[in-house]
Amino acid sequence: MNHTLTRTTVDWPKPLPVPESMRAMVFRSFGPPDVLEQAVLDTPRPGPGEVLVQVAAVSIGRLLDLTARAGRHPYAQFRLPHVLGADHAGVVAALGDGVDSVRVGDRVAVFPVITCGTCATCTQGREEACTSLALIGTHRPGAYAQFCVAPARNVHRVPDGITPAVAASLALNGPVAANQLAQAGLRPGHWVLVQGAASALGSATAALARHLGARIIATSRSAEKREALAAAGAEVVLDATAPDFASRVREATGGHGADIVVDNLGDPTVWDATIDALARGGTVVTSGAFLGGKVRLDLLRLYSDASSAYAPGTLPRSRRCGRRSSEGSGRSSTERSPSRMPPTRIAIWRTTAMSAASR
Repeated sequence: MNHTLTRTTVDWPKPLPVPESMRAMVFRSFGPPDVLEQAVLDTPRPGPGEVLVQVAAVSIGRLLDLTARAGRHPYAQFRLPHVLGADHAGVVAALGDGVDSVRVGDRVAVFPVITCGTCATCTQGREEACTSLALIGTHRPGAYAQFCVAPARNVHRVPDGITPAVAASLALNGPVAANQLAQAGLRPGHWVLVQGAASALGSATAALARHLGARIIATSRSAEKREALAAAGAEVVLDATAPDFASRVREATGGHGADIVVDNLGDPTVWDATIDALARGGTVVTSGAFLGGKVRLDLLRLYSDASSAYAPGTLPRSRRCGRRSSEGSGRSSTERSPSRMPPTRIAIWRTTAMSAASR
């Protein structure tokens, strides 16, 4: 959360001539990391509206990589062998017909959530509910490879001074964090409590909220991680499982509580602490359920406290404008049922206290 980015030893590569074949990491069976093996595959070719990216860095996430490789992915059935790798960064290697938003050689980051842009939900600005939604590295070949194809609308130029590793780390977590805070109505001076703030998404959310003028309460169960969070700029650092957690949040905020709580964990114990720490009229946002997913919700309490809770999507507001897309459907590498795909934004639990006159 500080303003210094550590430069990695890996910098942006020079564009290579596109070869007929490429190296990639694939897995042919589910299991531990050693099921990954290097293979030589045909280099993909960009279709109309698509971009071929020469990969320089790719993020490794809990759900889209570790859980998927282990065979425990909750909503995708992989057709093996498969190439993982969702959010990534690299240089543009080739362009499909009709692409003029980027040029060969541009440094880019790739947002991995692909939508059609033309269905009813997309044109209403709710692309995360697209019936043909797909993820790079899950429903089509990913970026554990020298080259990866993505729709042009998912490919964004990277400013100077940003390394491939930083660009890849922000390609998905950045938009999710921005959308969470936008949906919660963040304003300068708000107290923002981020549960699991040492995670990739949690740290991005905390850093962005602080940049936008919020006061940060960061949590972790690990003492070592709490030290790192304090060093990164969190104003208050706590263990959400401590018995006095909610009272310490109230104490730190002058009895007010947290205006916004970001809880991507889905742990029942932490969720109860989240609600206990929430200010009257506050908002809870969640974009994940990494530690369970089934929590108890006291609707009467939310209603009485004029509080709100949202599960916002991954798509930033700049994508929620009903734009139509001309790119093709892409290359499917998994079988999936749209009904089993959890929508990445489910607007739930909007409660408003009744006025005193109507009670």
